[in-house]
Amino acid sequence: MVSRVIPVDPFDLVIFGGTGDLARRKILPGLFRRFCSGQMPEEAQIIGAARSEMDDAGFRDMVREAVVEFGGGQAAEEMLEQFLERVSYEAVDAKGSGGWEALKGRLRAGRVRAFYFSVAPALFGDIAERLRSFGLADDDSRVVVEKPFGKDLESARALNATLARHFDETQIYRIDHYLGKETVQNLMAVRFGNMLFEPLWNAQYVDHIQITVAETVDVSGRGGYYDTSGAMRDMVQNHLMQLLCLIAMEPPARFEPDAVRDEKLKVIRALDPVDWHHIVRGQYAADDNQPGYRAHVGDPRSTTESFVAMKVNVSNWRWAGTPFYLRTGKALKARSSEIAVIFKDAPHSIFGPEAGKHANVLAIRLQPNEGMTLKVTIKEPGPGGMRLVDVPLDMSFAEALGPDAEEVPDAYERLIMDVIRGNQTLFMRGDEVEAAWAWTDPIIEGWQQRGDVPKPYEAGSNGPEDAAMMLHRQGRKWREIKA
Repeated sequence: MVSRVIPVDPFDLVIFGGTGDLARRKILPGLFRRFCSGQMPEEAQIIGAARSEMDDAGFRDMVREAVVEFGGGQAAEEMLEQFLERVSYEAVDAKGSGGWEALKGRLRAGRVRAFYFSVAPALFGDIAERLRSFGLADDDSRVVVEKPFGKDLESARALNATLARHFDETQIYRIDHYLGKETVQNLMAVRFGNMLFEPLWNAQYVDHIQITVAETVDVSGRGGYYDTSGAMRDMVQNHLMQLLCLIAMEPPARFEPDAVRDEKLKVIRALDPVDWHHIVRGQYAADDNQPGYRAHVGDPRSTTESFVAMKVNVSNWRWAGTPFYLRTGKALKARSSEIAVIFKDAPHSIFGPEAGKHANVLAIRLQPNEGMTLKVTIKEPGPGGMRLVDVPLDMSFAEALGPDAEEVPDAYERLIMDVIRGNQTLFMRGDEVEAAWAWTDPIIEGWQQRGDVPKPYEAGSNGPEDAAMMLHRQGRKWREIKA
């Protein structure tokens, strides 16, 4: 199977924060891979913009190093040189007037103009204002903003209002890289493109759904940021919320940006408030081999969570009575992101109690090794009676699509190309963000009012035992966290 690469229109992409970590690790290497795939037209131009005084040659050296280090493979020297010809740099003062006229002079007429705000949210307003006042942006331009998009409902509304003063909602692309993953989009294809699953995708047939985003890394090196955020703000309010919406949403009338986002918004507004006894917060502790969370953030009394597990209910006709279990954490036993749809047992087993209980499970792996597995029940081979076992029907994208298929693009690659196309389907709308914060804020406020202290857990484990007990009390158990 050979994938089709459809080139985008000629564009000028300005990356504010072009010398920063995100640009080096994700944005620039991703653009190089799109260039190598033939998706980037020859007329495309990439301009880095930041405070640092640097010339084009210096920035190209930095881009070269980033592509070689983070490009995911050996960069062909000839292709890299051709890519670097499309790269330039301009020093700008986000809060002043320096560099803006020079940056404007680099932009060309008749091109798609996109501005990537790979900077702190505090600078969004300053940059947006100067893009308009210096005439760099027009009504067809696009702006891409990174999370964190606010730290609560009030700040999210303020950020939305700031951007809205200068850009229409149709021009604003709030990026959540989880939505750019191939498997996440395939989730919509599986649900809405196959008659097999959609009739079963409801409370009548689904026992419960688990969404897990587990990371092996700890917070060392970014403890200052993380301790003001925590797992709830950093992961649940955005990444896990978006995955929940895609699993629970109703079929949109059309696969169009607002049709999809309207259905996601309905899910968020249908979420019940979460009872405190249906939430477990955790914080990885120190051991003989490594320091714990509190040492990494430099606060021996920190009560910020590095782990969250919770039971969530969606109060609508499709999902009433079917719980969604969300789990995410740092310093866990494996790096794994997975959505698991656990179907109910058959209403009656003709094989008797000795056959045991068996349930179908559809597991969607987001990382690593993107793919899907459907667990079905079959007879164990051999004589000796009807012994039942569960076996997986496994679809790994790398195996299923074959060696001739294009390598699955990184999420940032896909999303940046969608910005150039003007397709907002996989980007969050302002009212989505505010609705998510409106649900999240009372949970965090409840912790603060009760003075909750996170449960300690061992680094390299599945998280605190309280999380396992939460499901055990309901006759269920978490799926194993494994790579």
